[in-house]
Amino acid sequence: MSPPVAARNGSGLFDFSLHMRRVCADMCARLPELAHIDLDRVAVAVRRARKRVPHGLQASLTPLRFAGGELITENRRGRWTIQRLYQRPGGQEYLYILNFYLPRFLDLPFEEKLVTIVHELWHIGPDCDGDLRRHEGRCYIHSGRQSHYDAWAGELSRRWLSLGPPEELVQVFRSPWGELLARYGGITGTRIPTPRLIRV
Repeated sequence: MSPPVAARNGSGLFDFSLHMRRVCADMCARLPELAHIDLDRVAVAVRRARKRVPHGLQASLTPLRFAGGELITENRRGRWTIQRLYQRPGGQEYLYILNFYLPRFLDLPFEEKLVTIVHELWHIGPDCDGDLRRHEGRCYIHSGRQSHYDAWAGELSRRWLSLGPPEELVQVFRSPWGELLARYGGITGTRIPTPRLIRV
């Protein structure tokens, strides 16, 4: 079987950020629970995992607004805003950064990769206003138990697969980092520095 058609940049390398954007777009189109997400406001990026070990961050979602989508927050140390991020000078503003840590993410088992993607997308607040989805209680990020949150993400990822997404989107996740490197000759992606908090 020939390798699937993959996202490539101008140099012919596999563009991981572009591929993940296509995957996320398909998930949001097929799953009503993710239909609130405007991917034009989500920057999809990569970070290098410092150590090639199975534990540690696989992916992360960075909100670029505070509670309720506010641009400014206040605490005992003062009033703060967050560095703004735009697609290009004069372009639309991003409200979230979705980072994947390589090669660690690509070394996960197939099902765990899909669960990880949904897990991070589900963090995007229902108004897609730059704030996270907030649950009741002290553990507002993952609700009371992260295991319940992960189980929900697993359910959504399995449903996405059952809805028949294009195989070229899915096939990439069946291969670990080393196989993808050998197949495409290199893996690249967008890198975005962490936005800074700024005192106002």
